Amino acid sequence: GFTLAELLLAMAILVFTIVALLGFFVSCIFLNESSRNLTIATSHAQFALEETKNTNFSSIQSATWNNASIVSRGLAPLPTEAIVITVSGSDPKDVRATVNWQDRGIRNRSISLETLITEQ
Repeated sequence: GFTLAELLLAMAILVFTIVALLGFFVSCIFLNESSRNLTIATSHAQFALEETKNTNFSSIQSATWNNASIVSRGLAPLPTEAIVITVSGSDPKDVRATVNWQDRGIRNRSISLETLITEQ
């Protein structure tokens, strides 16, 4: 048989373990969402660079895409997402696509991809 003190100690250890595992589980859910958003932002930056590369060389210029312009291109935007395309140089042109968004409404995040485009 077990004494009441042993039973209470076993229950306390069990409760502590379950609470720790639940905290770890919730943390993994938030990390998974953050990773998903980073993957989406990277693909949006790649899309913006590819669309820029497909334009006429003399027409390549800096631009900003807000949620409406992102949706109009068939992409599902992240919360408060904006894509900023900056162009510098003449030949080759240095093109950078920076995606800015918010994770869980409070943390500002961004990712940048850069490429060189030359006239053929």
